[in-house]
Amino acid sequence: MKAEKDRKPAADFALKDANGRTVRLSDYRGKVVLLNFWATWCGPCKIEIPWFMQFEQELKDRGFAVLGVAMDDEGWDAVKPYIEQHKINYRIVLGNDSVADTYGGVDALPTTFLIDRDGRIAAKHQGLVSRSEYQNEILHLLDSSKRTASSRSHVPALLLPARAD
Repeated sequence: MKAEKDRKPAADFALKDANGRTVRLSDYRGKVVLLNFWATWCGPCKIEIPWFMQFEQELKDRGFAVLGVAMDDEGWDAVKPYIEQHKINYRIVLGNDSVADTYGGVDALPTTFLIDRDGRIAAKHQGLVSRSEYQNEILHLLDSSKRTASSRSHVPALLLPARAD
């Protein structure tokens, strides 16, 4: 995971979800976001999706969200049935090459970005990564952003919890 000072802003985009509504990454500002580029035919993606569904369910109340960007050439004809069949509980939008290019090109699927509450890319993973690695990074971002928020308030530094970095 990148140090805060080395994080670059994540490119905003406007893509349609399965209901035809426009979704912007900027809509998620203030949350830790797992942005996952995937496809229905991608084997490793199928392994990760249940983890992401669990993270969404368990951590959404802490300011976390999963956003899936489907890269299927067949578009919604392939993606909608997959979403319904697997009961995916997080937002899916239909991606395209121009969005992938704004993220430095998505050369392999899955490609996943972890974005901090300030909209900056904290980590990038290509290919299958362990569930525990994602979980540790997500929890670190959720916890560190809480510390950052509390340090912005006017609490004397002596009263803030010690950092466990």
